[in-house]
Amino acid sequence: YFAGGHGAMWDFRDNPEVARLAEAVDRRGGVVSAVCHGVAAVLELKRPDGSALIDGQPVTGYANLEERALRKTNSVPYLLEDELVRHGGRYRRGRLPFASHVEVGERLVTGQNPLSSKAVARAVVELLGEGEPGR
Repeated sequence: YFAGGHGAMWDFRDNPEVARLAEAVDRRGGVVSAVCHGVAAVLELKRPDGSALIDGQPVTGYANLEERALRKTNSVPYLLEDELVRHGGRYRRGRLPFASHVEVGERLVTGQNPLSSKAVARAVVELLGEGEPGR
């Protein structure tokens, strides 16, 4: 689980240790999850075949609209929504800015903004419980 905050855009992306750990979770059948700007951590993650982890998967993260509304577009190194699309993710955002919105892919759970944290946690728990009777 990668928490958000603008700093995650610098700290998580292109971090080899972050990538190594998250890719190991994915390869072992675990769930990779992130919320808000923490979704930057999944941008460079690769599958064993070298393709992007998010390629073709539904994803969300802090929306361009939300960055513009807070006048942060000139303070960030890139717009997360644009980068998620550029890396092959099927980006979706909620109808209302700053409201909870979650996208669930194949063992990948992303939340749009801080209000999405609880919904991300619920989705991760649900995915972890799949296939196990009584869970």
